[in-house]
Formats: sequence, structure tokens, C-alpha cells
Amino acid sequence: MTAFPIRHFLSDEAVARVGEGLLARSLPRAEWTHEAHLAATTYLILGCPEIDLDAELPDLIRRYNVSVGGVNNDMQGYHDTITRAYLRGVRHFLEVAGTNRPIHELVNELLHSPIGRRDWPLRFWSKERLMSVDARRSWLKPDLAALP
Repeated sequence: MTAFPIRHFLSDEAVARVGEGLLARSLPRAEWTHEAHLAATTYLILGCPEIDLDAELPDLIRRYNVSVGGVNNDMQGYHDTITRAYLRGVRHFLEVAGTNRPIHELVNELLHSPIGRRDWPLRFWSKERLMSVDARRSWLKPDLAALP
């Protein structure tokens, strides 16, 4: 996997901007990075407890993708298994790390943790299974190891 530099968040406001930008479908497409996905997830978990992320996050992401000119099909756009894996991973990270610090510090720590890596799901799924159309369309259980 290609290594990319981690884009850090300098303030709680920067994290909130990403989370609110996802909700309002106003975040510029170029800013919807791997780091932004994890920041938005963290923001939604901690800041929007009224949102049932297990039920609503898939459509939030799908609608956002379409709003910025993207598509959600068998080749690109929303990926259900990866999204749900990271949702579980971020929740696990927050349970272990605690939440009594500024959210941008938590997000930056998450990004430097194993869970924050772009290839983290490949610890649990074979590449073939994770990159399959079935995994993109709906949740597939890991075939290599159990998620934390």
C-alpha cells in the first residue's frame, strides 16, 4: 500500500467543519479524504448521539457522494463493509482512549493508531473479499480475524 502523509486537524472547529460538512453535504469533494472520513465518524459518534450511525451513516455518505458529483455503484463510492468496519474501529478506539480530551486531539491520535491506517481493514479481511462487489454492497464478515 502506498504511504500517504497524515493530514492532522488543528482544532475542534476543523473536525466539526468536516462532520457538519458531511451532514449538510457542503464539504468540498477534495476535502473528503481518509482522514476526513475518520474525523467525521468521530464527530458524529461524540457530537451527534441522536443519529443512529449504524442505520444512517450509509445513506449520509451515499447522499454526500452524489452531492459532490460522485456515484455509488459496484466500482466506486460508498463501500458498506469498509464503512462499518471503521465505524466499529472508531468506537473501539474511543472506548480505549477515552473522550475527555479535545476532539481534534482524539482524531489525530486515532489517525496515528493502527485503526487509523488506510489498510487497517486488511488485518481482518482478505483483499479479494474486502474489494468484492458483495462487500461494497453490504456487510461481509471478516475472513481473516475478528474485529476488536
